[in-house]
Amino acid sequence: MYIADLHIHSSYSRATSRECTPEHLDLWARRKGINILGTGDFTHPAWREELNEKLEEAEEGLYTLKKEYRIEDNLAGSCMQPRFVISGEISSIYKKNGKVRKVHSLILLPGLEDAQKLSKKLETIGNIHSDGRPILGLDCRDLLEITLELCPRVIFIPAHIWTPHFSLFGAFSGFDTVEECFEDLTPYIHAMETGLSSDPAMNWRLSALDGYNLVSNSDAHSPAKLGREANLLDIPLSYEGLYRAVQEGMGLAGTIEFFPEEGKYHFDGHRKCHLCLSPQEAEAYGGICPVCGRKITIGVSHRIDALSDRAEGFVPDGARPYESIVPLPEVIAASTGRPSASVKVTQQYMEILRKLGPEFYILREAPIEDIRHASGYLVSEGVRRLREGKVLLSPGFDGEYGKVRLFKQTEIDGLEGQLSLFPDMQQEAAASEEKIPDNICKREQEEEERRLRRTEKAAEPEVQEISQTAGARVECGLLDPLNEEQRTAVVTAASAVAVIAGPGTGKTKTLITRLLYLLKERGVSPSEITAVTFTKKASQEMKDRLNEAMGSKRASRAMNIGTFHSICSEFLKNQGLDFKLADEMEALELAEEAIKECGLKLTPKKFLGLVSLKKMEYNPQAEADIDAAFNCYQRKLREQNILDFDDLLTETIRIMKENAKDKKKHRGFSYLLVDEFQDVNPIQYELIREWNRGGRELFVIGDPDQSIYGFRGSDSKCFERLSEDYENLVSVSLRKNYRSAPPIIHSALAVISVNPGKERVLEPFCTGGDPVRIIKAKSDLSEAIFAAKEINRLIGGIDMLDTQSHMEKENRRDGKVRSFSDIALLYRTHHQAELLEKCLQREGIPYVVAGRDDFLSEKTVRGTVSFFRSIADKGDILAKKTALKLMWGLGENEISDSIYSTMEEKYSLQLKKGKPQKILEAWMEDMDLSEDKALGKLAGMSVFYKNMGEFLEDLSFAQEGDLKRCQGRHYDSDAVTLMTLHGSKGLEFPAVLLCGVKKGTIPLENEKHPADMEEERRLFYVGMTRAKEELILLTQEGTSVFLADIPEEYAVREDAEQQKVKSDMGQLSLFDLFEPGL
Repeated sequence: MYIADLHIHSSYSRATSRECTPEHLDLWARRKGINILGTGDFTHPAWREELNEKLEEAEEGLYTLKKEYRIEDNLAGSCMQPRFVISGEISSIYKKNGKVRKVHSLILLPGLEDAQKLSKKLETIGNIHSDGRPILGLDCRDLLEITLELCPRVIFIPAHIWTPHFSLFGAFSGFDTVEECFEDLTPYIHAMETGLSSDPAMNWRLSALDGYNLVSNSDAHSPAKLGREANLLDIPLSYEGLYRAVQEGMGLAGTIEFFPEEGKYHFDGHRKCHLCLSPQEAEAYGGICPVCGRKITIGVSHRIDALSDRAEGFVPDGARPYESIVPLPEVIAASTGRPSASVKVTQQYMEILRKLGPEFYILREAPIEDIRHASGYLVSEGVRRLREGKVLLSPGFDGEYGKVRLFKQTEIDGLEGQLSLFPDMQQEAAASEEKIPDNICKREQEEEERRLRRTEKAAEPEVQEISQTAGARVECGLLDPLNEEQRTAVVTAASAVAVIAGPGTGKTKTLITRLLYLLKERGVSPSEITAVTFTKKASQEMKDRLNEAMGSKRASRAMNIGTFHSICSEFLKNQGLDFKLADEMEALELAEEAIKECGLKLTPKKFLGLVSLKKMEYNPQAEADIDAAFNCYQRKLREQNILDFDDLLTETIRIMKENAKDKKKHRGFSYLLVDEFQDVNPIQYELIREWNRGGRELFVIGDPDQSIYGFRGSDSKCFERLSEDYENLVSVSLRKNYRSAPPIIHSALAVISVNPGKERVLEPFCTGGDPVRIIKAKSDLSEAIFAAKEINRLIGGIDMLDTQSHMEKENRRDGKVRSFSDIALLYRTHHQAELLEKCLQREGIPYVVAGRDDFLSEKTVRGTVSFFRSIADKGDILAKKTALKLMWGLGENEISDSIYSTMEEKYSLQLKKGKPQKILEAWMEDMDLSEDKALGKLAGMSVFYKNMGEFLEDLSFAQEGDLKRCQGRHYDSDAVTLMTLHGSKGLEFPAVLLCGVKKGTIPLENEKHPADMEEERRLFYVGMTRAKEELILLTQEGTSVFLADIPEEYAVREDAEQQKVKSDMGQLSLFDLFEPGL
């Protein structure tokens, strides 16, 4: 018979002992009498490296510690040689079926090679470097699928299934059934880990668990805690034997258990108030602490009561036996009156092991008489009572371990040294037990007052979550879901309609319903409708919502829906124009050549911005005379038959004007709808006029207060210009905000109202809500650390320690636990993201970065994209030329042609069938660029695409809001969103943290480049109004002038230093964050 403890942690996990090393784990396994021990933390690369170095293969799938690392001592188990099995725990935090889920999974693997393979896959999903137990925003069902695909003989076990905060059945963030969690893959789950707060008898009360093998493990965070729970196995010593025991029950003889009452979450309660309640008592109090009036933490016993369908004491057929024990040091402590961790207790513990053997042998098998000779009467008597189950139990609750006593108080009084099993806690516990009923009895009137206050508080209206889903009519008319203003905007049949739609007023809903109204109610042919958006993502969303509402794709396919550039590109091709579109990277290459030839001291990116403004005849104060370089750039475009983005528009305008009387060219624009009208530049405005020439109806929608692209030529006064150009223009304003809590709306309105213009009106539909929080930090680093810690708080804690800390502080302001995807980190410039990313990585928080990052301008990225564009389009000579120059530093000649042909042959086939991420990883290895950070980010961006063609197209056409990157992944993984203020427009999040609200950043300005204060104010307004329920503004000394405009009644000001939580990030410096490997 073997004893196995399969769930432990290494020194690379949070809150673990530094001695959780292979040497000390082996040592303590021998002292405990454990034959098979999980390694823990196989996902951590440094831990795997250490395991590879210090372990050697033994039986199939098992390992032993190499002799040179073995710690010899004269205690028990010196002849034992424990086996290690590769194991690890993964924390999944994600949203499913409308609720945030936090579930831990224990994974056992046949070997280190499998660990390497699975870890490499998981590394493409999230950060597995910062914690031995990585946190992934990955659905448990998808995690199971990944492990099965990569290792069919994996043992996948839901861990400590009843822990309230992080488990399959957890009261706060778990599921009610196994099937809800694992869906179609439920049949691949064969075992459940009971956890410290439940034993097999408690689990037998659920008939739904009858088909699962119950296993128990210590989840030890230090070597001395090994074996708190363990499994009894009668198996061949091999991974296959272990697999059959856990998965099929063959050889699983039983388990060794903690007394579940000892577990930290057995009963309900509130540790801060020293209140421990049975499930029935907690129900009587309505789940509210009678001392402080806050929510009681629901324990395992209560949760099992809620889900069980059997009475206590039920034993199913074939149930395996189990033993309940207490660690030997506590038994010794009971006879000495000293803390169990004291030096003298430790010395006596070691002496007993030396005389009798391993701890499990002493507790389970050693003759009582032998124990008496080795350690005295009291220890032997304690062991005897333990074996007979004669124990006194005080249940654990709300993170407080329970107490198991072996002696009654009268015995303690009569015998010197006979104290409780936890003597250092007895006095406090006794005081608490007296205090609670006394306080409750003496303060009945105070309690009644508290209950009244709670009732009043519960009656206060809370922020309501309003669905903005547009277009679909289920059992109501098309217009029924609309308010009066929205309905007016939809049905007005004027030749020109302008809708001013403030943030959260249902702009997209109104636009979609207008399209549906044209189709369904007015019978307009889809081929006569053009709808223009500013991003590819927005046009796809429009198509999807139309398809859903119409029940088919026919109408959306017949319409002309897209961005200005995609519509113009398609139009020009239909006119027979033979051209190639220069993507941003090729334009940068041509720009670099032009400014070099003309001796212009500008960056290519800056030059292209000035070129764009020049083409739209929008010429603010230019920093340099670019005429010569402009002409050179245009000549290079013509020589290679290339159009840039601006040329697409100007060529379309030219053809439309030349064929003004050709009704066929205008027919598709009879009903023209333009989204985000406030962002049009002069060329786009002129194009709209041309498209609408002879058209029946023009419908534009947007918000001048969200005009944030002045640097591209947009003008917030475009609505005023439209009213001048269209005498019969009908204007409609949407004023009802369905998104944000009132304090957010009133704060944002106060900021934007400083700008000139009419009085802004935005009426909150929601009620209640928390004030805007303005947090002052000392530096960029402390601001970033605070942001990471605040996200930890918002999700209710990443691990047990965080969760307990948050609950003790009772600092959840609205009582909601967020998922990672509920949270956005916004900032003014891409540069700010770097420090934020480092802090999120250190905290183990998964994230994605949205937007067109600066790394896309790096030469390795431009060269790589050019190479793949050149083999996707054999006629793209410029792309080939750019690739040769940037990747190999070569011009076109026989040598370069040979190099190019070799790589082209290798990647042409992959380009058609391979996944972008795999292709780029192979390319980076071939080019010896595996460590190139910019290409790493490109690979992180590529994982959101199924094929290389889509990826290359988005790199050409996509706008700020279309692109996003992560560390690479293939599955939908819950993650925090990082993006610029510009990229956030049109989006919304329950919680928003807006970073860098300080002088010089918001508004963005310096001595050479003064800020456009009106536009910067609009940009800040956009960022503020992304928040639905929580808005946190992070600032420093020298705060932004905009913060002074926020009324004190809608905001609270805090100091980031006062919010610090004890953690491994508490003393970080910039050097810590940027050390190698992080």
